[in-house]
Amino acid sequence: MSDSGPFRLSRGGRLIDRAYPLPFRFDGRQMRGLQGDTLASALLANGQLMMGRSFKYHRPRGPIASGAEEPNALLGLGQGGRFEPNQRATTTPLVGGMVTQSQNCWPSLSVDVGAVNSWLYRFFPAGFYYKTFIHPRPFWKHVFEPIIRRSAGLGKAPTDADLDTYEQAYGHADLVVVGGGIAGLSAARDAAREGKTVTVLEQTGHWGGRTPTDHANGQALVDALLGELRAMPNVTLRRNTMATGLYDHGYLIAREALADHDPNAGIPRQRLWRIRAGHVIIASGALERPLSFAGNDVPGVILASAVRDFIADYGVAPGRRIVIVTNNDDAYRTVLTALDAGLEVPAVIDARHEVTGALPEAVRSRGVRILAASAIAGIKGGQTVEAVKICSHTGAGQVSEIIEADCVAMSGGWSPVVHLWSHCGGKLNWSDAQAMFSPDTGRPPTGADGQAMATPVGAAAGDLAVATLTGAAAEQPLLPVWVMPINATRKMKFKMWLDFQNDVKVSDVELAAQEGYESVEHTKRYTTLGMATDQGKVSNINGLAVLSKALKQAIPQTGTTTFRPPYTPLTLGTIAAEARGDLFQPLRKTPMHGWHEAKGAHWEPVGHWRRPYCYPKAGETHHDAIAREVRAVRASVGTLDASTLGKIIVKGPDAGRFLDMIYTGMMSTLPVGKCRYGLICTENGFLTDDGVAARLSEDTWLVHTTTGGADRIHAHMEDWLQCEWWDWKVYTANVTEQWAQVAVVGPKARILLERLGGMDLSAEALPFMGWAEGEIAGIPARVYRISFSGELSFEVSVPAKRGLELWERLHEAGKDLDITPYGTEAMHVMRAEKGFIMIGDETDGTVIPQDLGMSWAISKKKADYIGKRAQERSFMASSERWKLVGLESLDGRMLPDGVYAVADGVNGNGQRNTQGRVTSTYVSPTLNKPIAMGLVLHGPDRMGEVLEFPVAGEQSYKARIVDPVFYDKEGSRANG
Repeated sequence: MSDSGPFRLSRGGRLIDRAYPLPFRFDGRQMRGLQGDTLASALLANGQLMMGRSFKYHRPRGPIASGAEEPNALLGLGQGGRFEPNQRATTTPLVGGMVTQSQNCWPSLSVDVGAVNSWLYRFFPAGFYYKTFIHPRPFWKHVFEPIIRRSAGLGKAPTDADLDTYEQAYGHADLVVVGGGIAGLSAARDAAREGKTVTVLEQTGHWGGRTPTDHANGQALVDALLGELRAMPNVTLRRNTMATGLYDHGYLIAREALADHDPNAGIPRQRLWRIRAGHVIIASGALERPLSFAGNDVPGVILASAVRDFIADYGVAPGRRIVIVTNNDDAYRTVLTALDAGLEVPAVIDARHEVTGALPEAVRSRGVRILAASAIAGIKGGQTVEAVKICSHTGAGQVSEIIEADCVAMSGGWSPVVHLWSHCGGKLNWSDAQAMFSPDTGRPPTGADGQAMATPVGAAAGDLAVATLTGAAAEQPLLPVWVMPINATRKMKFKMWLDFQNDVKVSDVELAAQEGYESVEHTKRYTTLGMATDQGKVSNINGLAVLSKALKQAIPQTGTTTFRPPYTPLTLGTIAAEARGDLFQPLRKTPMHGWHEAKGAHWEPVGHWRRPYCYPKAGETHHDAIAREVRAVRASVGTLDASTLGKIIVKGPDAGRFLDMIYTGMMSTLPVGKCRYGLICTENGFLTDDGVAARLSEDTWLVHTTTGGADRIHAHMEDWLQCEWWDWKVYTANVTEQWAQVAVVGPKARILLERLGGMDLSAEALPFMGWAEGEIAGIPARVYRISFSGELSFEVSVPAKRGLELWERLHEAGKDLDITPYGTEAMHVMRAEKGFIMIGDETDGTVIPQDLGMSWAISKKKADYIGKRAQERSFMASSERWKLVGLESLDGRMLPDGVYAVADGVNGNGQRNTQGRVTSTYVSPTLNKPIAMGLVLHGPDRMGEVLEFPVAGEQSYKARIVDPVFYDKEGSRANG
């Protein structure tokens, strides 16, 4: 033993460096570990076997594993902005100065008030919350819900901002090998010899998996493979990199730990890799299963493989007197490892009737008793193991012997890690002989070409025999053991744990089956089996077997739950990386953004953009500035930065056919050189966007969308192309940021543009709703004759890098014309004066074009468009739908936005019936009065009627229903 803890062995520990002690704190106590330790091994070395409390019953919990499957040893780690709950002690490398604390206990880990739940276990069976938290109903809000919320979770959520940094990276390879064990390294070497680019990902900080720990010549084999791989320029090796998810088309997500929990490293803490793989080799190994016997959750009951790891890898004794309980040969390796370390093994309890083979014989030769056909009837001890009660495995638990021990190493067999295989749709086979699910290579996940996307190898493929690689002796068959002993009493099953973190017992799963939860997915949710932070890595197969036995059916018939990514939890910081704070939602800026800022623009957020709302001058209110901008445009000329409008190229032989389905109107008949306004609906028939499309050539259209709709509409198009019309020859590209666009608007707009020269913009050369290409002021440009203000308007589109140049040239040339930049609010006022709709104002996700009097935009010549059938439903075609109208205030007050018009009578809630609402409301500088638009029941048929709009705390507003076009109804001003 050493000064790094009373349970540190004096020799051994291939991963630690005894020359470098590391101080750390646990629950306020100062402890010492060694470089290379994990938190779990360092705590065990210090004699700290108990590391947490379980969720429901607050039972004492120590580690049962040594890797990512650990469900118990979860700690709060760090302080302030570097505090993180639920850190897995078995996979967290020890860093000097670490501050850790136990979770889910009060006032202390050893004395926890919540442990009273363990004594009341009969009142908290599976699904008790479904049965008890429903009556009396008023209790839910004031009693049940507050208690549940306070009880939820194990650790405390951090409250301070995360001080660490994170990054993301992209990679690609012909082959990605997940797992750096001997099977994975061998597969990587073979592929690299063929000239493929190969990336190998290993979740831990060391190579070789279990081979160096379990086999005498294992490290030499691993070193030889690594030497060859490191010499190959086409091979990339990444340690501390956990593959967390495998998705379609070989898309792999992995988390690389760069400087976990080391605040002085000066580099990002973690890196999230997004990797495209031509093929994936899954060499993720297998996980050892626990055994279900009474008291199998007492701290000191540990998986046999984990006991080996702690002894061989970290030089730590989980106990000085270790009893082994098993149903297979592999656990005998733990006996030999413990004996070689100078620890005592009084007995091996083996459920099999005959125990033969090289490994058991090697153990017998060392003088260790092997009790065949035996089982554990119970564990003496609460916070530590004190003794083991022995019984016959075929009996009902009658104790035949008691053996003193401070550690139990259990092994129930191995389960291949099939998570990545399952993530992307791979199917599984059940093996009765090995009692495990393994990948069905006849039904692999496939890529777009129909070929297998992934291949399992080694233990991940169900090949648990390593003799061919390591020269180890062949092992004897295991005996499937799901409950120990076979005929255990009901009382014993109340103490047999399946899910150690969530306190799910054998009795809970049997109760679920008894109460009709025959689906494994239903049982999972009813009992919370497999819903802990380890996601059932050590509990799923045992729980599934218990359920199958209760249902009297075979395990494959019961089926499995679905493994979903991530394989291990990802911190939100890694997922977000740089996307936090000011970068959480990257700010998009047009090329003219700096000019607007210099002119004192007041900004309005529109999607990811910031657009000038108005340009207030000294002493002006925003209202004054908006009025001045509107009047300037109506009287002379104004400029609007329209660069943010969505611009989507739609190209291909089927582009016209495609746009006819996207839009309610006909786009395929649009002549080259012309523009057409169109509406876009969802498949539910509701209006989602509008804009102008221009036909650039026979097979190319440029679609304009609203600023906030560019990404959404592009995704909408791609969704339909990829999922419904995948065989149509259409290409789409979002080119919004490739072009700067300036609206030059007003009766003197043509005069201003002609001063810059380069194009014939006369009404004859460029009529309304036409477009032309050429140069403006020597800048390549495409000019559209479209108007959202009702005035003569030219929208000039130029390459983004020359947008500011055009803007400045316009303002220099238009000084004597009183050229005025105007913002989004002036634009909104002018469009409302003209009765033009605005997506998001006149629409709210429940409005169809017919509600807005826009049936003219719906083609009667084509058979279908997205949303057509939905609009033909009785509710959509009803005459009772609210329709668009104008609203004129009777007393000169501006109507509040969104206010409802009331009708006679009351509804079922005792509130007054409504018959309409205001969708847009402004004060018009042009008309010098308030104007509004709204949706009103039978509105177009009720011109002149007066509606009442009550507002709490104010005198009711009254407004007359009028035509929604308030200004230039004939449209003459659009032509200058």
